[in-house]
Amino acid sequence: MVTKPDTRRADIIQRLTAYVLAEGLSASSLRPLAKAAGTSDRMLLYYFKDKSEIITVVLEQISAQLVEMIGDRTATEPMPMDALRRKLAGVLFEDALWPYMRIWLEVASRAAMGDPFYRAVGEQIGRGFLEWGKMQLQSDSDAQRDIDAAQLLVSIEGMLFLKSIGLDDVNANAL
Repeated sequence: MVTKPDTRRADIIQRLTAYVLAEGLSASSLRPLAKAAGTSDRMLLYYFKDKSEIITVVLEQISAQLVEMIGDRTATEPMPMDALRRKLAGVLFEDALWPYMRIWLEVASRAAMGDPFYRAVGEQIGRGFLEWGKMQLQSDSDAQRDIDAAQLLVSIEGMLFLKSIGLDDVNANAL
C-alpha cells in the first residue's frame, strides 16, 4: 500500500525533475526548488534529509527517464558498436533530449571543478550508462564488449561536448 507521504514525495520528485530539466542545476537552491515543488523549503526537508538527497533523487529520476527515452528509440536487438554509436548520436542530440544532455554537462562541469558530490553522482550515472551500453552491443566476446562499451561512451561523450560548443559539423563528419 502506498501511503500519502509516499505519494506526495513521488509528486514532489516529478515536479523537481521537471524544474531541473527546464532551469538546470544552477537554479537549484532550496527555495526555488520548494516553490517548484509547490511546498515550503521546510516541508521539502521533511521529505528529504538535505539538498544533496534532493539533487541525487532528481538526477536518478532524470537518468531513468533518459534511459527509457533512449530505449524507446533504439533497436530491440544488440547492434555492432559503430551502428549503435550512429543510432545513439541521432537520438541523444534530438531537441527533446537536449535538456537531459545539458544537465549531464552541468554535472560533469561541477565534477571537473572538484565538487566531490557531483563527481560521485557523475561516476554513478556514467557507469550506469556504460553498463546499459554493454547490454546494447553485439560483440564477439565479453572482453570485446567491455572495450566497445568504453569506446561508445567516450565517443558519445566527446560528441556531446562538441555539440555543446557548436561543433555539430564535426560530429556529422565523424558519423
